[in-house]
Amino acid sequence: MSLSCIIIGVLCGIYINQQPTNSNLENNNLLKHQKISNLEEFILILKNNLKVYLMLLLGSLTFGLSTFYILFFNGLSIPILLSNVKLIDIVAYVIPHAIFEFLGFIIAGAVGFKIPYEITLYLLDKKEKPITEEDIKEFLKLALISIVLIIIAAFVEVYITPEIANYLLT
Repeated sequence: MSLSCIIIGVLCGIYINQQPTNSNLENNNLLKHQKISNLEEFILILKNNLKVYLMLLLGSLTFGLSTFYILFFNGLSIPILLSNVKLIDIVAYVIPHAIFEFLGFIIAGAVGFKIPYEITLYLLDKKEKPITEEDIKEFLKLALISIVLIIIAAFVEVYITPEIANYLLT
């Protein structure tokens, strides 16, 4: 379900983004880094990603609506942000950390859909209890896995991606 929300968003983003723009990855304000230390940059990126992570988890309280919204609009932004960017720039600046970040957000999205899914099964008489101890354990396990991936993604974005980009682009 998480991956489907992102894919639908990406497809809508491709459709919306039919007109080429003059954007370029190194000129994109969202990807420009200010003169701050690596630790400060890591904390800023991690804070931002943890906000998204928490909103995805809170989808459990909105019966998955906020999770859908966040995944869809993140998917929608991907083709728009990357329009007219050279493939080498995407490989150098985006892919190294995006692998972990994307997977972390997909798993966090699955966590956000988990409780509504279990409650739906209960309402359809497919389960005896709405939430079991096993459901809670799985929820917590997936939440932990996704947060670890998001922390790794922030680390890679700050400390490894610039090295890869420097190597590939020089």
